[in-house]
Amino acid sequence: MQYNGSMPAGESGINGSRSTGNTGSTGGAGYGKKRSLNTIRKEIQRTHLFLIVVITILLSVGGAYININANAQAFDQSLQNTADLISRLYSFTKGLERDEFTGYFNSICRELPDIDVISIVDSGNIRIYHTNNALIGKPYDGAMPDLPLHAGDSPSVFHVVDETGPSGPQRRTYCAIYDGSGSYAGFIMTIILKTSIHSATYKTILLFIAVTVAAILIEILISGTLSRRIKQKLYGYEPDTFSAMFTIRDNILESIHDGIIAIDDEKNIQFINRMAKHILGCEGDEKASLIGGRVFAEKFLCDTLKTGESAFGIREKVEGGAELLIDCIPIRQDGRVKGAVALLHDRTEYTRLMEDLSGTKYLVDSMRANNHDFTNKLHVILGLIQIGEYDKAVSYIENISLIQRETLSRVMHSVDNPAFAALLIGKIARASECNVKFILKEGICFKGADIQLPSEALVTIAGNLIDNALDAMNMQLTLDSGFSPSARELTFGVFTKPGELLMSVRDRGCGIAGDIRDKVFDNGFSTKGRGRGVGLYHTKQLVESLGGSISFESQAGAGTCFMVNFRQNQSGKL
Repeated sequence: MQYNGSMPAGESGINGSRSTGNTGSTGGAGYGKKRSLNTIRKEIQRTHLFLIVVITILLSVGGAYININANAQAFDQSLQNTADLISRLYSFTKGLERDEFTGYFNSICRELPDIDVISIVDSGNIRIYHTNNALIGKPYDGAMPDLPLHAGDSPSVFHVVDETGPSGPQRRTYCAIYDGSGSYAGFIMTIILKTSIHSATYKTILLFIAVTVAAILIEILISGTLSRRIKQKLYGYEPDTFSAMFTIRDNILESIHDGIIAIDDEKNIQFINRMAKHILGCEGDEKASLIGGRVFAEKFLCDTLKTGESAFGIREKVEGGAELLIDCIPIRQDGRVKGAVALLHDRTEYTRLMEDLSGTKYLVDSMRANNHDFTNKLHVILGLIQIGEYDKAVSYIENISLIQRETLSRVMHSVDNPAFAALLIGKIARASECNVKFILKEGICFKGADIQLPSEALVTIAGNLIDNALDAMNMQLTLDSGFSPSARELTFGVFTKPGELLMSVRDRGCGIAGDIRDKVFDNGFSTKGRGRGVGLYHTKQLVESLGGSISFESQAGAGTCFMVNFRQNQSGKL
């Protein structure tokens, strides 16, 4: 079984379908109604667009503000440069006739398109030149600038202000002119009308608006492309569908009873579930989990990464004594090994299943023994009838029926667990077949409401102990020719009260020698020959796994008594 790293076109973890912009219907819990499957993708797209639009607008506003200020400074610099140029040219044109003087400066003004008005005023406040030639020779009646009367009196010869003149609101630069002796001879005005400044500002704003709109359109296109690429990266699923599938599958992987460790092709752990941490003994500490998981992954998954071949049924014993069965499976994508996953099966669970099956086996064997014993009784009845002893046959049948009724009645009234009761009835029949007297202790009582134990566990524990007792007495009969069959007795008792259970099985067999008492519960140890010695070991493991205890008392030649005890608190835990 290999995971190929991709998802088929129609697959969905919540029984949904791939979205192409339409709403879909999903079959998982809570998804019965139609809903939009592209919520997250649209949210990402909207958030991306919002951020881009806001940033673009802020950048555009800031850029426009900076550009407008830069334009204002450029206008002032242009006014000053023009005024300086005119002042220099004026010194060379003093000897020209009026018409030549006017024509010369008209030609200069035509070469300066950024300057709207140039005016030259002499020391008597008479305009000797004006861009509007009709004003030449007329007195200047505007605001007078505060200019130095002698050259060198001030380091600045320019004066820039906002004024209102015959042409309307304007930006002016005043520049003083001096004669050859350095005395004040008038001033020069260079003017840019506010309408021209506003026009340039509007053009700048429109340019930035156009750039902003173009940027937003481009970002919309990029955002849509990004959204489609995200969908492609998620194998065609909408992000919210993919996240829902991931959540469901993650919950499934965390809830199963097997450990799972997944690594990528660089041996980095991509997933480790809680059961894997528990099995490896690295719970509670994320760093320890990663270290323990990495050591485990490097030990078992590196070969799978290299060869690309699966490995099943690897046995390993980890710290704490847990025995594992490990399956290593490669993860393939586009024909290449992109990682590997290890499945950790706790053999304790398998052992428990085997014990459950063993309990059922004991029940079936007991029923078979009961049937065999009943067949023997039928043969006795048949023989009595054939020899004409009808009265004895009737008496034999009545005696058997009475014993069976008493036994059945006592077991059924004392034990309210059907499987446990059936086991005891079968074992009583088996004991009778083995010529062993099966004695139920006085006051025997089992109530399932008193203590929470699985029926299979009760069947396994009682069945193993009773069979062990029968075997002990059979072996005693074989080894000791003087052993009296009448002494072959098996006494069984089970008693419960709220939160407690006590079970005892006593035989009158050969007992357990002192030198082997410490080995009774060892796996594989038996005095009955090869292939035995498993029953008591598994019984002890099962009892202790359920929180109980098992002990025994024995006297050589007199018999053995095994006792099992369980105690539970009020919450039902052992």
